[in-house]
Amino acid sequence: MALLLAASGCGDDRPAETAPEPEPTPSDTGVPTITALPVPEEPPTGTLIADMRQSSRDAAAGRMEVWIDNDTTEDVTPTRITYTDPRFRTALEGERLREIPAQSTRGFPLYLPARPTCGSSNDVPVVLDDPLGTITVEYAGATQTIQVEDSTDVAGRYTRARCLEMAIGDVATLSWSDQVTDGDPTRTPVGGEGVLELVLVPTGRPGADLTIDTVSGTPILSPVGTDAWRPGVSVSGTDGPLRVPLPLKPTRCDAHAFAESGGATAFKIGLTLGGEPGQITLRMTPEGAANAIAFARASCGMLETVDGGVEG
Repeated sequence: MALLLAASGCGDDRPAETAPEPEPTPSDTGVPTITALPVPEEPPTGTLIADMRQSSRDAAAGRMEVWIDNDTTEDVTPTRITYTDPRFRTALEGERLREIPAQSTRGFPLYLPARPTCGSSNDVPVVLDDPLGTITVEYAGATQTIQVEDSTDVAGRYTRARCLEMAIGDVATLSWSDQVTDGDPTRTPVGGEGVLELVLVPTGRPGADLTIDTVSGTPILSPVGTDAWRPGVSVSGTDGPLRVPLPLKPTRCDAHAFAESGGATAFKIGLTLGGEPGQITLRMTPEGAANAIAFARASCGMLETVDGGVEG
């Protein structure tokens, strides 16, 4: 008994081996386990969906683009695409026809007509939730006609602007001079200013008066000392030609501005025709645009003469 008691006493002096505590489970912490379930994909509608878009480059090229969403389970290769709209005298043919894979979207250019339908129906904006245009897609022996969503009113804005341009053309022709300053951008000093001229040539026919109220700058070219040019000049169809000088300078001098040149030489003109206000976009000719951009680059110090040449 003495030996047993001694052994027992020795055992009490040694620390007992402790087993590792179990990791807390969600039920121990009171935080439930939530398993994320995959979000079910919406099944295809089995039809084509179309919407109208227009980038600055599209606008410069005189076109808009209809984007077709192939919301079916089969690839579709259009053999013909036609856009029909009461604002245009004839249907517009889609170009760059190519396959639209299932569950994919492709854009197709539509070149805008020079003479849309003009009249009272174009005097007010289109109700955007009531599309006017339809697209007809022919493919694999099938034909499908669908409404085209036009949330930014591309077709309507073009029609109204073009109809206004045609009305202005009854009074005078508007254009830009092809030269800025002396016509040689390589002689423009860094920080130098230039002059762009707006040219008005009346038709010689009597009619409404035309007043040029404002001219806005572009991402590359801006007016000097003000936020917009305000010529305030008026002509009638029987007046003589008029040249309106507009002093200008570069808007900004970073390469990014020059890279995005879709609207670099497209100026918005606010005007009054026969007492009614309006606005058009007047673009420079390719030659004039090249000269204007070269002037801006020279003024920004981005042109260097190398062996008699010009390097950007």
